Amino acid sequence: MRFLNDCPLFLFFTGKGGVGKTSLACATAVWLADHGQRVLLVSTDPASNVGQVFGQTIGGHITPILDGLQALEIDPLVAAQVYRERVVGPVRGVLPDAVVRGIEEQLSGACTTEIAAFDEFTDLLTDDELPKRFDHILFDTAPTGHTIRLLQLPGAWSGFLDANPDGASCLGPLAGLEKQRHRYRAALEVLGDERRSRMVLVTRPQNAALGEVTRTAQELQAIGIQTRFLVINGCMPVGQEGDPLARAIRQREQEALATATLSMAERDQLPLRPFNLVGIPALRAFFPGGEGEGPADSALEPEEGIAFPVMASLMEPLAAPGRGLILLMGKGGVGKTTLAVAIAVALSRSGHAVHLSTSDPASHLEQTLGQYGGQMTMSRIDPRVETERYRQEILTGKGASLDAQGRAMLEEDLRSPCTEEIAVFQAFSKLVDLASTQFVVMDTAPTGHTLLLLDATGAYHREVERHQSQAEEGVTTPMMRLRDPDWTRVLVVTLPETTPVLEAVALQEELRRAGIHPWAWLVNQSLAVSAPTSPLLQQRARRELPQLELIRDRYATRMAVLPLLPGEPVGQLLLQELVTAR
Repeated sequence: MRFLNDCPLFLFFTGKGGVGKTSLACATAVWLADHGQRVLLVSTDPASNVGQVFGQTIGGHITPILDGLQALEIDPLVAAQVYRERVVGPVRGVLPDAVVRGIEEQLSGACTTEIAAFDEFTDLLTDDELPKRFDHILFDTAPTGHTIRLLQLPGAWSGFLDANPDGASCLGPLAGLEKQRHRYRAALEVLGDERRSRMVLVTRPQNAALGEVTRTAQELQAIGIQTRFLVINGCMPVGQEGDPLARAIRQREQEALATATLSMAERDQLPLRPFNLVGIPALRAFFPGGEGEGPADSALEPEEGIAFPVMASLMEPLAAPGRGLILLMGKGGVGKTTLAVAIAVALSRSGHAVHLSTSDPASHLEQTLGQYGGQMTMSRIDPRVETERYRQEILTGKGASLDAQGRAMLEEDLRSPCTEEIAVFQAFSKLVDLASTQFVVMDTAPTGHTLLLLDATGAYHREVERHQSQAEEGVTTPMMRLRDPDWTRVLVVTLPETTPVLEAVALQEELRRAGIHPWAWLVNQSLAVSAPTSPLLQQRARRELPQLELIRDRYATRMAVLPLLPGEPVGQLLLQELVTAR
């Protein structure tokens, strides 16, 4: 594996959701530890599943995994709680309770969560003691859009502090942040130094994933991070061509690789494996020539006459209200974009007014939809666009009555990275309201990022409740709409594999704690309902059955299982086949 040659201290694994970053990061950590290296594996994904891969609880403390390997999960919500306590603790019992509650509420938004996780991230990059304890520190990152945002933060906050040294941000006075300026600059230096850091881009041999990795390389280069290493994961191996499904998959993968424009000079390809990458033996068998072996599956036999509901069975009850918000949520790479577009097309073709949108920075709505002649509107919550729109709105409104000095101070305040949180929340709220008159089908960002958006929604809801007077009892917040089953229907999307299902279960629990109850589960790209004949795909199909039965019997109020199609589901004919096939 080329990316393992002359490994520097820091290795970062990033890419589109669902391409196998966690599997690759965990397998690399095990490989390095088995070769006598001292390794720390860190997850910066808000929806980390590193603990699930190793089959043990990890959390926010460095935890031993095996000889030479330890792991750490940066949980943004826990980090935010620690950060808030660091700010509020010294004034609790000193200031009036009402004032303390106000400070806590101001620090309850997604921006605080982000900066708290960022603080832990920069601590690891700039801690002089860690290189004495570890030979390599590996970062399993969140899906691309969230990771780019994280890597941009050192520069964003440094720039904001340069322009506004004496002001305040949504995190309170900037004096505390000013003290950490040297850490931000040191983090930028580490990220840009190829002798100390290596960015490994991970992708799948699919058009959308390959296009995403090219854009990622360009965005990283723009902030001074070079990317020379690419891993193409999950390639259909030769020798399976007797199965029409396997043959079609391999053909479309080879066509995608042949037409992709890839600038990375060092490339590795990893084959699709017949086993799930859970547990150390499976991780040791991940790399070609690995000493381990995947778990046996002789005990996994399909039930006689097994059958699962198809998507067509859900379309009529889903369309029954005639309007409403349909949110597709789940782990990156499970097919939320494809299913969102397919559902929107089906509703539109049935005569309903439909608005299709996304909050995922890496979404590919237009490419997935292709040419469509129906009546449907589309939009995208682009954080950069929404932030600029919000800035101009504030400058032309509140800023119009200010003098030159006041306007300059306002412009400085709006350059805070925290402004993005407000802007994105406003755009999301408008889509929630739009569902009063039509269907709004929304492809959301991968789980962790979406939960941060819902956290901002919840913070606004609590703020309204706190300040609401008797005269304002009729105020309806976006969170009220999300909790209303007649207004919002959440579809949890997953794959029939252990790790995505576990993450979907965790997502459902988080949603229920927020008072939001998922309407149905959609299990995408299932081989168990595709009837493959290839030995490799049959093995993978048998391994899906326990997960499908678990979802059906324990977790889902409603469910539908969608097959893995021979062709890439792009364009309205294949999209329609996804939701209408019986």
